[in-house]
Amino acid sequence: MKVIICYASAGAGHFKAAEAVYNYLKNYRKDIQVELVDILDKATPFFKFSYTKGYFFLITRLTSLWQFAFWVTNFAPLRKLSRGFASYLNKGNCAKFISYLIGENPDYIVSTHFLTSEIAGYLKHEKKISSKVVTVITDFGVHPFWISPGIDLYVVASLATKDELCRKGVKRGIIKDFGIPVSHKLLKVLDRKSISEKVGIEPDKFTVLLMTGSFGLGPLESIARLLSGEVQVMVVCARNNRLYKKLKRLNLKGVKVFGFIDNSEELMAVSDVIVTKPGGLSIAEALVRELIPVFISPVPGQEIGNILALKKHSVGIRPKSLRELKELILSLRDNPAQFRSMKENIRKIKKPFAACDVAHAIR
Repeated sequence: MKVIICYASAGAGHFKAAEAVYNYLKNYRKDIQVELVDILDKATPFFKFSYTKGYFFLITRLTSLWQFAFWVTNFAPLRKLSRGFASYLNKGNCAKFISYLIGENPDYIVSTHFLTSEIAGYLKHEKKISSKVVTVITDFGVHPFWISPGIDLYVVASLATKDELCRKGVKRGIIKDFGIPVSHKLLKVLDRKSISEKVGIEPDKFTVLLMTGSFGLGPLESIARLLSGEVQVMVVCARNNRLYKKLKRLNLKGVKVFGFIDNSEELMAVSDVIVTKPGGLSIAEALVRELIPVFISPVPGQEIGNILALKKHSVGIRPKSLRELKELILSLRDNPAQFRSMKENIRKIKKPFAACDVAHAIR
């Protein structure tokens, strides 16, 4: 049996979800030949540039334009027009990927991005391939672009996501709320004391992890200053070297500073709360580690949708100001009953074995 797992490298979450399924199949399904493919490697150069650099530029510099584009493509009266125009561009710029899927015609295509789902679904619908197509939606909310003809199975983050997909016309029988696939590293049982010693923090102190993705976006410095001396703080600056150098120079009390890391599962294992952007994969990882998520700097559109979807499960906090953020975190520190209640809500919806469940749906 042959399986192609495909994604688009626009944001790390789509790749990480695809990689989680790929690694599970490689390790546990020896009966399967599996490939991991980035559609943008088989797209025109300008299209690839617009999806990678263009997306980041819009969400950081032209946020209002991004918000408008998201609204237009989500607005029902304009949906047919916006979807038709997008589909025309996608097919024209991804001809190499289309030829690749037709030539390979695998038994299964697993997609973790709406672009790859649209292309694979179109080919299946037009009977140009006979593959079964599985779409893994990597957000807790659902933008209409995720929905395409020809999809055999939708894998969603939560029951609330499943309900939303049904309201948008997808048959309940082809939706599974397995969750968003995360790395197997997050499933390891780690000893808090030994990991704390390894990363240089105290194991018994209430610990807040500030981590907002590979670019270190958001008011991380301001939050670190506010929480300094109140709780133990770990700040992951990632590729934001300017922030890393400044925080190192400030040497704030109780604040441990990291640059780009490859051991996020260890930092999560020694934390109680995570302050993060509400990307779908980031949320899924936090829930697996049972970290109470506090959301900052959401991207208009999909990340706001994630917050609203989680609110239905009483999971996650979005403070209105940095002052409120501090008050909420100190309240969690000082009220064990409140802390336990929020953790219990997380346990009800966390989906640690999504990669395994997706893999076993391939048969």
